[in-house]
Amino acid sequence: MTAQQQPPTAPTSAVPSAEPDAVPLSGPRFHTDPAHLYQEMRRDHGPVVPVTLPGDIPAWLVVGYRELHRVTSDPTLFTRDMDLWNQWPNIPDDWPLLPMVNKKQPSIYYTVGEEHKRHAEVVGDALEAVDPFQLRKDTEELADGLIDAFCGSGAAELVGDYARLLPVLALARVVGFRDEQAPELARDMNALADGGEDAIASHQRVLAALAELVAAKRRLPGPDVTSRMLGHRIALTDQELQLDLAAITIAGHQPTADWIGNSLRLILTEERFAASLSGGQQSIGQAMNEVLWADTPTQILAGRWAARDAQLGGRHVRAGDMLLLGLAGANGDPQVHEQVGVHTGGNGAHFSFSHGEFRCPFPAQEISEIIARTAIEVLLDRLPDIDLAVPADELTRRPSPFLRGLTRLPVRFTPTVRQFR
Repeated sequence: MTAQQQPPTAPTSAVPSAEPDAVPLSGPRFHTDPAHLYQEMRRDHGPVVPVTLPGDIPAWLVVGYRELHRVTSDPTLFTRDMDLWNQWPNIPDDWPLLPMVNKKQPSIYYTVGEEHKRHAEVVGDALEAVDPFQLRKDTEELADGLIDAFCGSGAAELVGDYARLLPVLALARVVGFRDEQAPELARDMNALADGGEDAIASHQRVLAALAELVAAKRRLPGPDVTSRMLGHRIALTDQELQLDLAAITIAGHQPTADWIGNSLRLILTEERFAASLSGGQQSIGQAMNEVLWADTPTQILAGRWAARDAQLGGRHVRAGDMLLLGLAGANGDPQVHEQVGVHTGGNGAHFSFSHGEFRCPFPAQEISEIIARTAIEVLLDRLPDIDLAVPADELTRRPSPFLRGLTRLPVRFTPTVRQFR
């Protein structure tokens, strides 16, 4: 590699500090009133907002639609190469957000350039081969099983009893786990998503289960994603396979669970959806699309790093600065709403799956949509008179600036008989 071909590096002089008007990326409004909070950020700071992460670590939050499109469309200037981060000298080993920027993992999430393309091809091809009809059939079966557990009682808590279980159970089949292994995987995946005291141990158990799955499928392949990745013409190491499978399952589970929960909340609280439920399918699709615009499961995504000094949204971004993708903020940008509107049919120009080279792979989006839509359709078909068991304003969100999902969704309905005995 010549000197001109060397990748850019962050400056080694003084470590930049936070801007004097930086907004702490914390506080209850990220989960109680994010739409107005992003409006205020845009009013006070423009489309690129200086923020601070835990430990007073500075970053930029991109909440302008046009600016976010630029960032995600230019992986050379705004790269995923986290080695460039100019804050590494300030990051302790126990920094709480370190898992989001873990530069030591050779997976599809943490590689760049040709190495990223190598991982993306293996993952994309394996997911592309998932049979959508079989996936829907499996999801219907799993949904019926979960509903059978509470349909006779006349009441349920749809986050814990349904939305947070179904995606991981369906994904377990997709990647090749046996059904009897899925409940333990679901417990660990949800503990990991909660970020509590058991999160690190749960993450280790998930990785261990995936390592065992890779070894088992190497001995006896099957019609599943893991086996297809093992048989791909591009050979990944067992560690790479394990980490890429973790990316598929972890990143696929929680956003899909919150997509289900947020869509059900919208359907059960908005008359324009409730009034047409008896008419069938279209209103469900509209609700799901509106959630991706206005109530997206992933509010903020880390991240990109500036390869050199640049101007973005009127801000001077320094080489090595971190940029956080403000997916929810950009989705709510009034400039784009004036052009397309939120409720215009199936308009999919939102950022909920990100954009550009590092966006969620299209087959993964299709898998998530099949699981989420099937979950909602089966539930409303089985329990047609379902209603909220508490006032809508008592529903609470998970306390996170990054993820947006309900903590609980209690409902009531007329008890019905089990589908399977």
